[in-house]
Amino acid sequence: MYLPSFRVDNQIALVTGAGRGIGRALAVGLAEAGADVALLSRTKEDLEETARLVEKQGRKALVLPTDVTNREDVKRSVEAVVKEWGNIHILVNNAGMNIRSKALEVTDEEWQTIMDTNLKSAFMMSQEVGKVMKEKETKGRIISISSVAGHVALRTGVAYAATKAAMIQMTKVLALEWGQYNINVNSIGPWYFKTPLTEKLLADEKYVSDILAVTPLNRVGELPELVGPVVFLSSEAGSYVSGQTLFVDGGMTIHGF
Repeated sequence: MYLPSFRVDNQIALVTGAGRGIGRALAVGLAEAGADVALLSRTKEDLEETARLVEKQGRKALVLPTDVTNREDVKRSVEAVVKEWGNIHILVNNAGMNIRSKALEVTDEEWQTIMDTNLKSAFMMSQEVGKVMKEKETKGRIISISSVAGHVALRTGVAYAATKAAMIQMTKVLALEWGQYNINVNSIGPWYFKTPLTEKLLADEKYVSDILAVTPLNRVGELPELVGPVVFLSSEAGSYVSGQTLFVDGGMTIHGF
């Protein structure tokens, strides 16, 4: 047989920022592919809705309201998953935010908030889950949601871009360090997708026109188009891919903005 499995049956996945948008889509997609999913974000009500969607796929969901910028919260949630299900096979670092201040206007508080939410959280989650994967000799998969902003320059969002560029480099270093433990570490760099966070921006026809002008496929992405790459990297089909960033961007990064 030459076609490897794209399934993740009976594996344990942990998704941060799972309450809505990209995180919700990825959690449900992993459940469709066969995984039970631990759901992390700050808002319990959003997580409970995601859990219902996961359970509709016939898989288990574990709701864990978590401040992923807080080390003790992260530890507690990782320990809760291991206590409930015994292991963690897949980690998706999706939690993130943006403050669209121009560089001359970024405050120290804004800078630190974005650094903590986007970068520090992804490292702490990777570190705590990586310890579990190493200890249990798990064939692990860690996938961080970066951005095209970590690769090409956008008009605003210098702090956001800095975190996403750092995430891409962090992915390479973790893949290099943890390959010996049979842990694959990769990232995914989306362009614009239809989510609650982008709804207002994508309602601006001029803004959308500017986006499409630098997107060879000439359209905004749909959430299922992110699910496929994450499932691929989580499954045996992606077992020899590590230290890479896959840009899911309609071709945008070959053009620039």
